[in-house]
Amino acid sequence: MNTTPPPGPPLLTIFGRGSYAESLRIGEILRKETVGGALLVAAALIALIWANSPVSESYFALRDFKVGYEPWHLELSLGAWAADGLLAIFFFLVGLELKREFIAGDLRQINKSIVPVAAAVGGVAIPALIYTIVNLASPETLRGWAIPTATDIAFAVAVLAIIGSHLPSALRIFLLTLAVVDDLIAITIIAVFYTSELHPIPLLLALIPLAIYTYLAHKYRRFFKINASAAWLILLPLGAVTWALVHASGIHATVAGVLLGVAIPVLRSQASGGPEAGPGLAEVFEHRFRPISAGVAVPIFAFFSAGVAVGGWEGLGSALTSPVAVGIILALVLGKPIGIMGTTWLLTKMTKARLDTSFKWIDVFGVSLLAGIGFTVSLLVAELSFGHGSVHDDHAKVGILAASVLAALLATAVLRTRNRQYRQAEEEEKVDSDHDGIPDVYQQDGTAG
Repeated sequence: MNTTPPPGPPLLTIFGRGSYAESLRIGEILRKETVGGALLVAAALIALIWANSPVSESYFALRDFKVGYEPWHLELSLGAWAADGLLAIFFFLVGLELKREFIAGDLRQINKSIVPVAAAVGGVAIPALIYTIVNLASPETLRGWAIPTATDIAFAVAVLAIIGSHLPSALRIFLLTLAVVDDLIAITIIAVFYTSELHPIPLLLALIPLAIYTYLAHKYRRFFKINASAAWLILLPLGAVTWALVHASGIHATVAGVLLGVAIPVLRSQASGGPEAGPGLAEVFEHRFRPISAGVAVPIFAFFSAGVAVGGWEGLGSALTSPVAVGIILALVLGKPIGIMGTTWLLTKMTKARLDTSFKWIDVFGVSLLAGIGFTVSLLVAELSFGHGSVHDDHAKVGILAASVLAALLATAVLRTRNRQYRQAEEEEKVDSDHDGIPDVYQQDGTAG
């Protein structure tokens, strides 16, 4: 019987399963982020309890304790070191992930990247618009419009682990891609809108160690891949100098983390067998440094940033009813789902794109709610918007925490109802991944994906 499909342009399938190799890679990343998410939540809880305890002064004294070398403008508080220094490791991973996705991942294909990229843009624009509307009458709080734009993937994955959701690979890939793309948008916003004073000389000087770092990483990629200590002894000092000069330029130092991540080569050189011979240096570095980011850098940042003295029930009520907190809560809990799901729905109406038959719109809704968990980057942008420890910054932190918890609870309520269907889809993926003994990644055109 002839099973050849009729001629004509193929329909774009939203939330298609993607390549088998990509599913395995994303699954491994999310397993590591699950542990990081648990540590992140634990660190934030410890900070909140300590900051509101009878010994709260010791928490703020620790957070504000300064160390560093003043002549280099690096005498910073421990809280600032966590935000500017440790968080640069997190954004280094973001840079690696972004480059890998667009060079060797499924996002290099337009038909697979258009939906999550468009949804991420919608998930940034609508929350920013909602916050702006709520704070339109208050110019001094309007500066926080970018706070609810990012999704905290570690926190979101921790929620998935807690509720035991067997989210299919297509939706997991979509969630991670969504988070990565809006991290890129958030970094762009930080670089463009939160640079108050630009010093061009340190910025130009930063190009020198960055260029040397990039040249060495590309020229000797095999050497750095085989010798793990070489990256610490050679690339790390160059990266540290780049970071210090970017910090001195007035641009937030986490931008240096992204630049250093993007500078690492993704594909293997021809001398090492080419792209088909295995993971490149970017993927190797991702494996090496993700545990440091998820297990150390981000939890320590959360510890120093999430601690806010709410002042009892009265203070909590006052904070939650402030325009800053109200804007953030509405933006994350309502704006994120509206932006993400609305953009995805519009794509199905304006194009020939259709939702994959394995999923329903309630699945998209659940993932969109989960994307409303904005924590790490939101806390960073709040500090950049209002200043560390200011009243508005405290109100923003309360709003971020409340919105993230509420989004997590709502996503849990939706996704748990679908666990049976997710388990069934997971079993189908396992069968499909090895049909005819060949992984899905090789099925579409006979080449590796």
